[in-house]
Amino acid sequence: MGERSENEATPMNNPTVVERKSELELVVTRTVNAPAHLVFEAWTKAELFRRWWVPKSFGLTLLSCQIDVRVGGQYRLAFPHEGSTMEFFGTYLEVTPHSRLVWTNDEGDNGQTITTVTFEEIDGRTLLVVLNLYPSTEALENGSTAAMPEALDQLDELLANLGSGTETK
Repeated sequence: MGERSENEATPMNNPTVVERKSELELVVTRTVNAPAHLVFEAWTKAELFRRWWVPKSFGLTLLSCQIDVRVGGQYRLAFPHEGSTMEFFGTYLEVTPHSRLVWTNDEGDNGQTITTVTFEEIDGRTLLVVLNLYPSTEALENGSTAAMPEALDQLDELLANLGSGTETK
C-alpha cells in the first residue's frame, strides 16, 4: 500500500453524530475530508451517489438510481427486498450548488419527511448537516438514519479516492 502525502485527502474516522432535536427532528452531523464542491457532487451525481449511499454491510445493491437534482426534479432509488423491490423517492425543493439540498421523502405511510442537507466548507473539509423533519413521532421512530454512519464512512472513502486524482485542491 502506498503512502499518501499530507496534501492528499485521506479517509479518517470522523465521528457521525445522530441527535434527536425535537419530537419531529433528527439531525446527523459529520465532517468529511473533501471540499464542498466534491461532497455536493457525490450527493447529486447518480454515478457517485450509488457508490456510497447503501451501506456495504446491508448486502444490498441499488437496482436503479435516478436523480434529477433541480428544483421540482425527482429521485427514485430501488433496492431488492424480500423477493420484491423497495423504493425510496421524492422531489427536490431547494438546490443551492455546493451548499444546500432539500427534498421530500414520499415513500412512507406516515406522511412526508423533509430532508435538508447543508455543506459548509471549513479549511478544505466539509461539515455535513442532515436534518430530517418527520411528520410525526411515529415516523421519526421508524426512520432509517441508522445506516448513515456507515454510508458516510463510505462517502469519505469515495471522496479520498476522488481527491487523490486531478480534482485535488
